[in-house]
Amino acid sequence: MLRRMDGEVRPFRKVVTQQPVGFLASCRHLEATAGHVTSFAEMLTEHLGIQWKSWMSTVAADDLPHLHRFVRGLDTDHAAVRNGLTLPCSSGAVEGHVNRIKMLIRQMYGRAGFDLLRKRILFSH
Repeated sequence: MLRRMDGEVRPFRKVVTQQPVGFLASCRHLEATAGHVTSFAEMLTEHLGIQWKSWMSTVAADDLPHLHRFVRGLDTDHAAVRNGLTLPCSSGAVEGHVNRIKMLIRQMYGRAGFDLLRKRILFSH
């Protein structure tokens, strides 16, 4: 349930699905956060790393402490974030294989030796 400032109580899902604009407009911090998150998602999906510095300065100018922490975290590894936002290559395929191998290791823990684990990894794909 969601209680509006005027005292009206409505189910949260109904408010979000039917009136997202009014819901965001009711709180300026929420509206600003949604705008920053949307623009960051656009930078991620369209590889617009050029806009990263201006996005960081825009977020820093707003009074949004939770996003300030996020920006500080991104700024600690500046080169990796810039490359992730600009380069078309990704380590997603490698991470997927590592995740699959870790799952197989967890399933095989204590059941058999390295030889069987090796065979299962090689023939699992």
